[in-house]
Amino acid sequence: MANPKKVPLRKCVATGEMKAKKEMVRIVRSKDGEVSVDTTGKKSGRGAYLTKSKEAVELAKKKGILARQLNAEIPDPIYNELLALVEKENA
Repeated sequence: MANPKKVPLRKCVATGEMKAKKEMVRIVRSKDGEVSVDTTGKKSGRGAYLTKSKEAVELAKKKGILARQLNAEIPDPIYNELLALVEKENA
């Protein structure tokens, strides 16, 4: 019996839900401490995944979840970029 390709699952740091990697957005902190939104999922560094929903992004911002997960300060433009990405995805 052929084994169908396994779908990589990731856990959303805000909601705690397990979802397919494709349904998530990755935020990454590089070695020099720079935080960025990783749309490719290939950047090296410490990564955290968020569900592509406005609620998840707002929850992460309100509770400082990303900052804690990545041990880095998360500037507002990162959250703005995430919200824009989420709205584009769900449009």
